[in-house]
Amino acid sequence: MLGFLIRLLPFWVREPLLIAVGSVFGVRIMYLAVSEHNRVAAGIGLVFLVATAVRVFVVIRALRARRHPSPAASVGGAAADVTAQPQPQPQPQLGHQPHPQLGHQPQPLLGHQLGHQSQPLPEGGNGPRPRPGTPEKKHNAWGQAFAAVAVFGAIAAVLWLSPRFVPSGNNTPQPASCSDETHEALPKAYKNTPKAVTGEELCNALNRPDLAKLLGTPGETATTVSGTNGTAPLTDGKVAQPEAEVRFDTYTVNVSATYNDLSTEQYVKLMKFGNEQNIRTLKVLGRPAVLASDYTMKIEINLGGSSTGGPVEQGPLARTLSVALDRHDRGGFCDITVWSTSGALPDDSVLLDIAENVLPKIPEPPAR
Repeated sequence: MLGFLIRLLPFWVREPLLIAVGSVFGVRIMYLAVSEHNRVAAGIGLVFLVATAVRVFVVIRALRARRHPSPAASVGGAAADVTAQPQPQPQPQLGHQPHPQLGHQPQPLLGHQLGHQSQPLPEGGNGPRPRPGTPEKKHNAWGQAFAAVAVFGAIAAVLWLSPRFVPSGNNTPQPASCSDETHEALPKAYKNTPKAVTGEELCNALNRPDLAKLLGTPGETATTVSGTNGTAPLTDGKVAQPEAEVRFDTYTVNVSATYNDLSTEQYVKLMKFGNEQNIRTLKVLGRPAVLASDYTMKIEINLGGSSTGGPVEQGPLARTLSVALDRHDRGGFCDITVWSTSGALPDDSVLLDIAENVLPKIPEPPAR
């Protein structure tokens, strides 16, 4: 159907249109073929460019034919003009011829002779003779070709440059947000703990635009982001423990703040009795801190209607940086944990970089 409509267009519109479309598609496909090293695309682009070159040659020949017509056509046109010109007819005269000695005497003219001679003749008798009808005005082929190429060139430029200036919201994945639309009421432990951060505030501090870059995976986007206002286990809901988690395709980062009376020094002693590995003490932003490794838990939940799920298994190894909430280590700490499903862990410097960005957003608890 499209080809039929194109064939109905005039020559000086159809050919510039095909030249513009062929050149744009040919150059674009060749550019993609060179950048992606695709031989098939290079062949297709070459076909477009060759077809466009052939049409340019055809248009150039047509323009030359219009500007310099063949001699046969010129002679035929001149012969037609001569044939079309009216031939003079002899005028009848009345009476006998005048005697040469008597001189020329004016002869009376008949009515039809007066009618023929009433029209003024051009001086000299060799001027252009009036032709019946008005000659058809010739169209400017160059103007039509230039207009068609300009219009379709502008359309091609808009289509080419639009992806650079118009954001493609449907194709680009948007980062997950920390906003909580439920706005659940805070547990009582948060009201009894001055300057305690909420899960949403902790999530906003962790979900930074450069978090993936800090993890060494700058091309990834957060797939899951969450923040909860929980309490510490085995405390009967009396210790506030907000938590935030950001999940990428490669790594998962979890941050929690525990507002208890346990100092970092006491926390290190508890680690030595547990299964933590590679324990190393240090200071972060002038606060006591400790690095340790431990295995996560893998819990399988059966959603098929069964009342029991799978057994609790040992998950991948995780690396945790625990930092005191204040410089004097009066109690409370912040845990920053990173793990991956493959078991690979980033360098400890990554945890230190995350801590230096998150800890300033957590206010130090007041002195007791």
